[in-house]
Amino acid sequence: MTTASDPGKLPADQQGGELRVDAERNRARIVAAARALFAREGLGVSMAAVAREAGVGKATLSRRFATRAELISAVFADRMDAYAHAVDTALADPDPWHGFAGYVHAVCAMQAADRGFADVLTMTFPAAKALEARRADAYHNFLELIARAKSSGHLDPEFTDQDLPILLMANAGVIAATADAAPDTWQRLVAYMLRAFATPGTRTPPLPPAPNPRALYRAMVRLGRPTPTFTPDNDDTADESEVI
Repeated sequence: MTTASDPGKLPADQQGGELRVDAERNRARIVAAARALFAREGLGVSMAAVAREAGVGKATLSRRFATRAELISAVFADRMDAYAHAVDTALADPDPWHGFAGYVHAVCAMQAADRGFADVLTMTFPAAKALEARRADAYHNFLELIARAKSSGHLDPEFTDQDLPILLMANAGVIAATADAAPDTWQRLVAYMLRAFATPGTRTPPLPPAPNPRALYRAMVRLGRPTPTFTPDNDDTADESEVI
């Protein structure tokens, strides 16, 4: 009897359909596994670790995503859309300074919620065209947001578009260092930076409490430990018998 689990006994057109379904299923598993790993550990996760988490071979991973940039683009497409939408929301705010401050906090919160995305916002991926196109859209709208906030008299005239990447890099570092021990520390950094960006007399968000000294100490101890490096494992070699 012919069964779906025995594609060699199916007619050619049905075999093609089964393979396409399996390929799409594997792609979804890979994206889900990468999303979970990147969110938890950042973009330093190896492709081999993604394959293991997804329960597929490295050859299958390579067929679905030939490069790391392709995988990153697939994983973070929705988050980059949210990033671009955040500046649109800020531009719609009738109070330019409130919109600016809200946007900065929203983007930094996106970083805190996903360590992988924290890395994405401080790196560029020229091969990931769709991802970079959305980043470019957000950037051009951010320039308008800056101009509006300056015109309102509340954003320091010396603020430039380069100051946001500086903040995002600093925030990514704080998130990576304190995520396990004092996960809300980033909010204090952002509040301080908004005070620095504002002109004298501008109302700024209240300063969140400082992290618990013991928690901060644990974060500092963790930061002092050497970062593990990724090396190919014996089970990372591609299985050429795989067809999906």
